[in-house]
Amino acid sequence: MFEIPFVRRQIIQKGWSGDRKYCAADAAGKRYLLRISPAAQYESKRIEFEQMQKVEALGINMCRPLAFGVCPEGVYSIQSWIDGSDAESVLPHAAADAQYAYGLNAGSMLRTMHQLPAPDTTPAWPVRFNRKADAKILKYRQCALAYENGQAFIDYIQQNRSLLDGRPNTYQHGDYHIGNMMIGRDRQLYIIDFNRSDFGDPWEEFNRIVWCAQAAPAFARGMVDGYFDGAVPMAFWRLLALYISSNTLGSLPWAVSFGEKEIRVMQDQAKMVLQWYDGMKNPVPSWYTQDL
Repeated sequence: MFEIPFVRRQIIQKGWSGDRKYCAADAAGKRYLLRISPAAQYESKRIEFEQMQKVEALGINMCRPLAFGVCPEGVYSIQSWIDGSDAESVLPHAAADAQYAYGLNAGSMLRTMHQLPAPDTTPAWPVRFNRKADAKILKYRQCALAYENGQAFIDYIQQNRSLLDGRPNTYQHGDYHIGNMMIGRDRQLYIIDFNRSDFGDPWEEFNRIVWCAQAAPAFARGMVDGYFDGAVPMAFWRLLALYISSNTLGSLPWAVSFGEKEIRVMQDQAKMVLQWYDGMKNPVPSWYTQDL
């Protein structure tokens, strides 16, 4: 059934992906990550697997793609098993200098990933992102709930759409933050969960950095510095504020379908984002400047 014969597998109850994930082992006891998706997703999962192969070829520390195929349960991919701990459980308790060092590594790896070009058929970035932003604004306005001063996010988007002009399209991991990273037993940082990979503005990739900044601010600072080799352009900060505004708006309607707990998480996060950006008046967030 699978290219690697497994003698046992244990389901992994983690993450937001629709894939079924297992820790699978062969007869010798070697462990692997087994992901199974619906058969209808064959083409998208094939492309995802091939993109992972291209990322691995760049030398990224990651869950390595080993095999892909069809099984009675759907479409499967087999990836290397990373023996270690979730970064989101380790980094908040690490010293600031250790957080920063891991962040430098994360930023450097992300810059390397962005060397992969988008297909020539990828639509221009301003067209794609404006559609996404418009959809999120509409859903937010139609939502029964609202953020305190949520209008500040809408105003920032409307006033800064011109920043999208001329931005490139490259490969994107799609969900790059400490929730999709691990610290291996070798103390190295590893990137996992490539199931949301896409193509777009490489700087948009930082829109999930809010999760890093909340949990481990020094890691978030290191990630930005590592990506830009310490020379962060102001244009990046202005665009990032735009991307985070759009993401934050979209998070509340998304959370409603998951219940009160997720609603509170997103409301608290929006309040924190507004504090970082002084009500969206300062494009450089306080988590980056506070300890410099």
